[in-house]
Amino acid sequence: MKEDTAASGKRSWGPGLPRTVLALGAVSLLTDMSSEMIYPLLPLFLSGVLGAGAVALGLMEGVAESTAALLKLGSGIWADRMRRRKPLILTGYGLAGIVRPLIGLATVWPAVLLLRFLDRIGKGLRSSPRDALIADATPVEIRGKAYGFHRAMDHAGAVIGPLAAAGLLSIRGITLRHVFLLAALPAALVMAVLVVAVRETAPRASRSSAGLRLRQHWHALGPAYHYLLLAVLIFTLGNSSDTFLLLNLSQAGVPAVWVAALWSAHHVVKMLATWFFGSLSDRQGCRRLIAAGWILYAAVYLGFGIAGSIAWMVPVFLVYGVHFGLTEPAEKAWISRLVPENLRGTAFGLYHGAIGMGALPASLLFGWLWQVMGPATAFTTGAALALVAAAILSRVD
Repeated sequence: MKEDTAASGKRSWGPGLPRTVLALGAVSLLTDMSSEMIYPLLPLFLSGVLGAGAVALGLMEGVAESTAALLKLGSGIWADRMRRRKPLILTGYGLAGIVRPLIGLATVWPAVLLLRFLDRIGKGLRSSPRDALIADATPVEIRGKAYGFHRAMDHAGAVIGPLAAAGLLSIRGITLRHVFLLAALPAALVMAVLVVAVRETAPRASRSSAGLRLRQHWHALGPAYHYLLLAVLIFTLGNSSDTFLLLNLSQAGVPAVWVAALWSAHHVVKMLATWFFGSLSDRQGCRRLIAAGWILYAAVYLGFGIAGSIAWMVPVFLVYGVHFGLTEPAEKAWISRLVPENLRGTAFGLYHGAIGMGALPASLLFGWLWQVMGPATAFTTGAALALVAAAILSRVD
């Protein structure tokens, strides 16, 4: 059984990261810049312009994220069987970059649902092969650092995107629709970086997993991976879309421009936390950081459930970003160490698939609880499920 710490964890701040990891970090920065020019403003656009309610928002986000995660499962398996991972990565980023800005042309909320669906298809195609490619390119002792860097760049783009949106909205005559359409510019740069800078090793021979069925894959991944996946699924059932946090801030009286600015500040916290805790996981172990992150998540959701004023909501919302830094790099680094190399893409696909299986019921449940019983009940339920997931981690050896 592989340990959740790297064999030479003392070097976690040592060697530089491979060129491929740096290039994929730049790709993620530009992609999230484009995406986050839209995402924090989407609840306002849906409710204020298109007249959609909380249940419609929950349905939209649940369907979108479930679609992405189910495709991540398929693309992970394909990535293990194909000789190259890059074609799936290119296709996924390209599709999302084309359809995402078209939300600015929507006149009814089902059209936004369709575009979010297509956007998430792109994400589903690219994510598992990309995560596997990072592991392929990175020595085991600094994989936490590599995933931490990648997520930090992802969140850096999410800092820049809302600030760009806020700046554009401050210009007279610029509307939400204009901002969404202008998000096409950074999306176009993504393809240039992918084509020019992302390199794979020489094409691999047929993978030893090519003749295996998914059931055989599952058994080969091992019981430690199975328990980790179960814990992730339970946590996801309580982890509804962040659009509900943004909606809560809006309903508390935070103006649209400041919602975008807070979303950007939230990603500053995530960026710093993922870089720091990603490297720390190489030395201190992944289990400890993931459990701490889920417990912090529970505390934040309880805080949102009882907070009655903007003065409390804003700091709690910013602290929320720390849990991503504790969990995101550690989960991926741990998975890359737990599973056989020839099943790395499949392992990441199942990981993302578990998140997707929980995404739709999580958002629908949260939206229903919010609408029928109030936000406090919805947030408390999410906190309880996070604590259950943290307890399950003790079964992962």
